[in-house]
Amino acid sequence: MAVAVSTPYTRATAMLDAVSWRGIKPGLERTRALLHVLGDPHVGLSGVLVAGTNGKGSVCAVIDSITHAAGLRTVMLTKPHLRSYTERIVIDGVRITEEDFAALMEEVNAAASTLPEDLQPTGFEMLTAAGLLRSARAAPDVVVCEVGLGGRLDSTNVLDLGVAIVTNVALDHREHLGDTVVAIAREKAAVIKAGDDAVTAAGGPALDVIRRHAHEVGAPLTVVTEDVPVNGRDGGLAGIDVDTEFAGLPIALHAPLVGWFQAANIATAVTACDVLRRRGAAIDAGAVSRGCASTQWPGRMQWVRGSPPILVDGAHNPAGMAAMVEAARAILAGRRIVVLFAAMRNKDVDAMIAELRGLGAAETVVTSPAVERASDVADLARFFDSAHTEAIVSRGLSRARTLAGRDGAVVVTGSLYLAGEVLSLLET
Repeated sequence: MAVAVSTPYTRATAMLDAVSWRGIKPGLERTRALLHVLGDPHVGLSGVLVAGTNGKGSVCAVIDSITHAAGLRTVMLTKPHLRSYTERIVIDGVRITEEDFAALMEEVNAAASTLPEDLQPTGFEMLTAAGLLRSARAAPDVVVCEVGLGGRLDSTNVLDLGVAIVTNVALDHREHLGDTVVAIAREKAAVIKAGDDAVTAAGGPALDVIRRHAHEVGAPLTVVTEDVPVNGRDGGLAGIDVDTEFAGLPIALHAPLVGWFQAANIATAVTACDVLRRRGAAIDAGAVSRGCASTQWPGRMQWVRGSPPILVDGAHNPAGMAAMVEAARAILAGRRIVVLFAAMRNKDVDAMIAELRGLGAAETVVTSPAVERASDVADLARFFDSAHTEAIVSRGLSRARTLAGRDGAVVVTGSLYLAGEVLSLLET
């Protein structure tokens, strides 16, 4: 039996596991207290804070790629990670090392140990602090930070970067954010602060909430599709072409991101970069074009060639699942589809599976990634008319491939944790 080797990185991840019992605790007081002990590294940072139900990561990736292409020093902070915590902190297009991450977490943990019991941070809050500490030390021109849960009480909302985005609003995390789109929109709109420029691609009642909040705090709001034209042409696995606007002029862009829904995400990111330009950042149309063309965002409509090929998408709420299904049907037309599915316990599994049925899969294999919040396979299987169960992801993937056959296709979906575990298996 192989013996696990203890390294600074594994000790850092073990420490995060050890505080996981603190769970999710909305509120900013613990993060502010922790950052204060660390010297308030977040003060003075500027860039873009990105909230929204879906598309946050893609928008962050496009903005980061464009600003990097412009020659700016950049930091991107995203969550969750697929395979390694180091993915959460990317500096000038390169994720930090395990050694760097471990040193950051040791410093953050030492700072947390000085706080009273009622201000002890959650693991997520410690990760936020680590990202902001590393950001300050990188002295970036632009920080692109993805909000974790909601906005108003998320630990990232200690930031006032100058530009705030709400990508869109749909039902998710209802136990924390509310049972209606309007209630959730209120939580997400709170990332927009006085003095910010705001961008959104939301519509309907959510847009009304965001517009009202932006007006109340005096933040100019740009609405993608209303104020900025968007015309996307889905190229399937080749990516997407998008006609939009930058610096008041039309611009034609290509990005290797799969799925029709990426058109709005790309236009949102480009609009945010235009706002950064107006605020003094040296970004031109060439950088926008190069940045879009070089954007990579693993685990989201990611095509892995093979026999059978595998489509990996971390859709984990009903709206995300609906978007994935529509895009995947066009790509996989004529193939026998087998789904490998998992979900976290706090998700609206019934509604997700209702959307997933539209894919017309021949078979489904239910599995459970190696995370504490993952739903039990027997519990998930009850939501399907018929499903195979494999508690271990590697066995589930093997079974799905066998069921699909060489000419079929496997779709991996339901959880970013599942996406990450499958991608790790495919690399070994």
